[in-house]
Amino acid sequence: EQAEGTGDTSKRESPSLYICQFDLKEKKSFFGQRKDYWDFLCQGLERCRQEHEGIHFVTSLDKLKTPVGRGRAFLRYCLVHQQLAESLQLCLLDPESLREWYYARSPFLSPRHRAEILGSLYELDCVTFHLAL
Repeated sequence: EQAEGTGDTSKRESPSLYICQFDLKEKKSFFGQRKDYWDFLCQGLERCRQEHEGIHFVTSLDKLKTPVGRGRAFLRYCLVHQQLAESLQLCLLDPESLREWYYARSPFLSPRHRAEILGSLYELDCVTFHLAL
């Protein structure tokens, strides 16, 4: 199977993006800049001591100015490299961190919903994505 991205993918939202943003607590950095799911992903992978090529790739792109833009690029990178489920699963391992980042309605806080989401994302590993990075 193949899924092809045409045109400007930065304007189309993926279901993964919505799931990552749903019921996300508003957090600010030390300098008052709003934190987003990109920061959650970076922190989650860092806590697992995982050097992720997607993080390195995204942070090397000077054209990405916002956390949401970096998050979108990371999701595209993970889809192209068939790493989305594994990467997200690593971020979801720490329940304390999840409660720190998400409100109670987040599907990430429900073990059943989390398993369903990850199961669906692992099914995407057999799909070849051709997306603009």
